[in-house]
Amino acid sequence: MRTLRTPDERFADLPDFPYEPRYADVPDGLRMAYVEAGPADGEPVVLLHGEPSWSFLYRHVMPELAAAGLRAIAVDLVGFGRSDKPADQAEHTYARHVEWTRALLLDALGLSGLTVVGQDWGGLIGLRIAAEHPGSVARIVAANTGLPTGDIPMPDVWHRFRNAVLKAPALDIARLVQAGCKTELTAEVRAAYDAPFPDESYKAGPRVMPSLVPITPGDPAAPANRAAWQVLTTLDRPFLVAFSDGDPITGGMAPILLKSISGTSGLRHPVVKGAGHFLQEDAGAELGRQIAAFVTST
Repeated sequence: MRTLRTPDERFADLPDFPYEPRYADVPDGLRMAYVEAGPADGEPVVLLHGEPSWSFLYRHVMPELAAAGLRAIAVDLVGFGRSDKPADQAEHTYARHVEWTRALLLDALGLSGLTVVGQDWGGLIGLRIAAEHPGSVARIVAANTGLPTGDIPMPDVWHRFRNAVLKAPALDIARLVQAGCKTELTAEVRAAYDAPFPDESYKAGPRVMPSLVPITPGDPAAPANRAAWQVLTTLDRPFLVAFSDGDPITGGMAPILLKSISGTSGLRHPVVKGAGHFLQEDAGAELGRQIAAFVTST
């Protein structure tokens, strides 16, 4: 596997992101990166980002969790952030991303009793890990995400996004993040989202991830996702649905999760106002407070 590693100097002077990177080895000779905030002996809350962002997305969520005495762990998925980047799109599969992330959390970090927070692809990966390793998971938070099986059509806006990513001669990462936000990103923040990708050769992950989402019943990942649904619908773990009120891509998943998953019963599920797809960017502190309240009250 031919891999690329973003030079450290690309991550100098990141706004509001003072966390020192940490690293661990995962299968296929790859190195994954993550950052932490809060007490080392606090209950672990794992924050999983999506396409095409990285752990920087959670910079306003982490302080709220740390203030509540929780151990916030924000991960860079393989192909993103400071983590290694397989240069060939064919090396990226849904199953591999699940296994790489599982290996980091459960093998390398040895976490247990963890709360899994997933947004966008972070949910597609995190929900699978929770369903396949429920003994390690205490709670689940779904924030603007889902677990598609290809049995229900994706919205037209998602198909437009998928086609744009696949066909763009040059992939403008910061522009993609901005398109999913209600707030206007500063030049410094846009530069931080571009930082992991010095040139197009580093962007195999962001390029290929939309095409890995199961959109037909016969997709290679569909059976595993259906099996995960079977587990999640009856799993006796508190399950928080924390969606924004302005996400055209995943907004339709919130009522499905609330109706289907027994762990959502008896909880107050917040709707984050005035936020888009990247609710961590638009309302990170609010999302952080909601997650902290959920963890400390269950």
